Amino acid sequence: MKSASLQPSTVLLVDDSRDGLLVRRALLEEQGFTVQIARNGEEGLKLFERCRFDVIVTDFRMPAMNGVEMIGRIRALSPQARIVLLSRAVETQGLTEENTGADAVIAKNSAEASHLVRTVKRLANRAPARKKPPASQLRSRSIARTRA
Repeated sequence: MKSASLQPSTVLLVDDSRDGLLVRRALLEEQGFTVQIARNGEEGLKLFERCRFDVIVTDFRMPAMNGVEMIGRIRALSPQARIVLLSRAVETQGLTEENTGADAVIAKNSAEASHLVRTVKRLANRAPARKKPPASQLRSRSIARTRA
């Protein structure tokens, strides 16, 4: 029987470019990841709702729903999801982790492959973040302590 820690990490790869999907899938599978692909944001969300993924990698520009919109929908379902956003327009659009909701933003360029592998490995191995209580809960705890 296989230990849970020996199972390969699972990656959801979302891109409307068939070639981009094939190349990135092969790259990540060579690194030992199990990869499922989706050709657009809607298909990606459906897969995300049915399966558990250690990391989601999505393109920014896609028809109907772009990567940032998809990230927002995933975050609403699972705030702790680990997400990578890929784009050719990182600099021109000013895409950052802060304004996209992604854990990492990677430019599609000659260094993309090494950045993608390193980032997916880092996120897949990262311990789940402990969810912080909303500020309102912190305030009410503080008030309760001062009244006690």
